[in-house]
Amino acid sequence: MLTKNNTIYDVVIIGGLGHVGLPLGIAFAEKGLKVCLYDIDKNNGEMVKKGQMPFIEYGAQEILEKVLKAEKLFISFDTKDISKSKYVIVTIGTPVDEHLTPRTRAFLEFFESIREYLTSSQIIIVRSTVYPNTCEQLLRMLSNGKSWHIAYCPERITQGYAIKELRELPQVIAGLSDHAINSAAALFSLIAPKIIKTSMGEAELVKLFSNAWRYIQFSMANQFYMISHKFGVDYERVRWAMKEGYERAANLPSAGFAAGPCLLKDTMQLAAFDVNNFLLGHAAMMVNEGLPNFIVENLKKRYDLSEKKVGILGMAFKADIDDTRDSLSYKLGKILRFNGAQVYYSDEFAKNPTFISKEKLIENSDVIIVAIPHSNYKGIVIPESKEVVDLWGIVKGGKRELPQGYIASEYTSVNFFNSAFSQTVRINKPLKNKKFLR
Repeated sequence: MLTKNNTIYDVVIIGGLGHVGLPLGIAFAEKGLKVCLYDIDKNNGEMVKKGQMPFIEYGAQEILEKVLKAEKLFISFDTKDISKSKYVIVTIGTPVDEHLTPRTRAFLEFFESIREYLTSSQIIIVRSTVYPNTCEQLLRMLSNGKSWHIAYCPERITQGYAIKELRELPQVIAGLSDHAINSAAALFSLIAPKIIKTSMGEAELVKLFSNAWRYIQFSMANQFYMISHKFGVDYERVRWAMKEGYERAANLPSAGFAAGPCLLKDTMQLAAFDVNNFLLGHAAMMVNEGLPNFIVENLKKRYDLSEKKVGILGMAFKADIDDTRDSLSYKLGKILRFNGAQVYYSDEFAKNPTFISKEKLIENSDVIIVAIPHSNYKGIVIPESKEVVDLWGIVKGGKRELPQGYIASEYTSVNFFNSAFSQTVRINKPLKNKKFLR
């Protein structure tokens, strides 16, 4: 335990019931620290108190039950509890506004709202993704003649796999005082295999560059997919040929929706920081956000969508989680409805009263779009009478919406691991003289 100087907790996590804060709190509590999760989300709070994870986080449920029983994890809705810990970790969201520019002022105003519960003896750790120089602004705002200890320790986890990755990924540490840096390093060394100390500016760019890099990688795959489609070639076969025995292409992803609450947002934060000169970032946004339009436009070339029923399998923003925030599946659905289609939604993990089962969706739909490659979709057999748009290559049967002039193929399963999509794709072995349209 780290508690001292009349503090009750070792760590208070602000935003502690969210996708970043809750796994982190559970991880620290598992190491024996007394952790307080402060939040305003009472629904999630009541679930956690009962030992129930409010969202999918693989490996967390068993640990949550254990740390609650050991009285190492506590839930609070009282702002006063922020003052009762040596470490204060901030994990609140940092969205961009309607113009895709950072809302830095809102982040600083949040600190103004809790200022009376913070003390200069605490170690304040910002874990939220922030616009560069935000921590320096925070220090100036708090100072008032006192020495404050502010550290920046960005999270780089994949949602749904935080418990695993907190144990495996190095933790980047930066701070505005030696005491802040060393204290944050001491705390995170309890759960991270390696500590990487950097300057504040370096740490801020590490996080933004990491997400922008991934977002751009996915846009390259999506652009390649679109080019292949127009040329009458299957992108997955091209990708397989590129990767096979050729390590320099080993990280080329599959095509697919690149969505969620972080990648686009952080890419746009970086674009704003570069005074909108980040041309690659803007181009990536156009490609990734344009993929739903590309799918619909290709369907329109073949059908009058006002006469079609279209089912979308997968409404979460990525595979095997239940988070639908900023999912491109909804954008796809809106575009289809705008073009007159009747649209059905289904998901294996996300819950919504408007969703229907995958079986009913397949039965009701003329066209089935596999938007997200949930593992439960692998091997689903679609009736041959149904049109299928399957970027991931994980379902069987149906009429394949393949490029015009494409050579019909015998499918063979090949496993590729992609950290963003976690999928199985099918590689095509061409058969002679059999053509069909995509």
